[in-house]
Amino acid sequence: MNVLFAALRRRTLITAAALLATPAIGLAQTPIKFQLDWRFEGPAALFLAAQAKGYYKAAGLDVSIDAGNGSGGTVTRVASGSYDMGFADLAALMEFHANNPDAPNKPVAVMMVYNNTPAAVLALKKSGITKPADLSGRKLGAPGFDAGRKAFPIFAKANGITGVQWTSMDPPLRETMLVRGDVEAITGFSFTSLLNLEARGVKAEDIVVLPYPAHGVKLYGNVIIASPKMIKDRPQAVQAFLAAFTRGVKEVIADPKTAIAYVKARDGIINEALELRRLQLAIDATVLTSDARSEGFGNVMGPRLALMASQVADAFGTKERINPDAVWNGSLLPPMVDRNIFPVARK
Repeated sequence: MNVLFAALRRRTLITAAALLATPAIGLAQTPIKFQLDWRFEGPAALFLAAQAKGYYKAAGLDVSIDAGNGSGGTVTRVASGSYDMGFADLAALMEFHANNPDAPNKPVAVMMVYNNTPAAVLALKKSGITKPADLSGRKLGAPGFDAGRKAFPIFAKANGITGVQWTSMDPPLRETMLVRGDVEAITGFSFTSLLNLEARGVKAEDIVVLPYPAHGVKLYGNVIIASPKMIKDRPQAVQAFLAAFTRGVKEVIADPKTAIAYVKARDGIINEALELRRLQLAIDATVLTSDARSEGFGNVMGPRLALMASQVADAFGTKERINPDAVWNGSLLPPMVDRNIFPVARK
């Protein structure tokens, strides 16, 4: 399959810049239905910027972007054909592949966005939890589908944690139950749960955040996914989308405050200051990381991808082992020079 993708790329001799500059050739208003992993919050600006600035349109694409309700749902909807592309946690994509080996339209990751998982354990300082080892024997809470909870066995193994008891709840109750003392710690995306706790009256200095990447768990985070049918039938459209998206990301990184207006346009009731902070936290924790700098924005490293596939299969208890080559296709990425987002990063 990778040989086929490489052949497709060799035949596609149009650079990312050319795709953005010449929309009329074969790509005029190609429709793409795209689903996010979550609601229209700060990080959604990474995708909305290219739409608001007309970069998708300039590349000959008619892109519609919808909110999501979790990575698992996004993967399933792309697999069903309801959406052409989406944004989802790579672990959720791996799980789908391994648990649905006979599915005819298993989505494929085509670009890495969150080079490091934003999953973290959060606790209140008054609990006495200050390091991973302190979680042994404690009562943790998270929704059953939460990425951090599902990957917790990997975090626990890396840090010698044992005897954890889990409580499940709906997402809106996660931080509330921690504040009330119903649970002693929670898992969640760091930039989501931290701000949710602050919104419930907890001071930042009273919150302990234990990010997975900082404690021995180098899982990849969210990726852009596409259906195999689209990759096969419309590879230039996928390539054009990734080029336009990357151009938008550079502008969001350079000027995140302006980018929040694009989110506000999709959800008029958001707190702009709060979502600006969420966006900045997400960028710093997952996009502008040392791993992303060394590997290159948008790309993955084979050994790290293979290790994650093995870890996810073990932690998630999948029906089959995960083939890393089946979940990733980087042949349609923009050239590396176009993916260098770091010079525009805030100092």
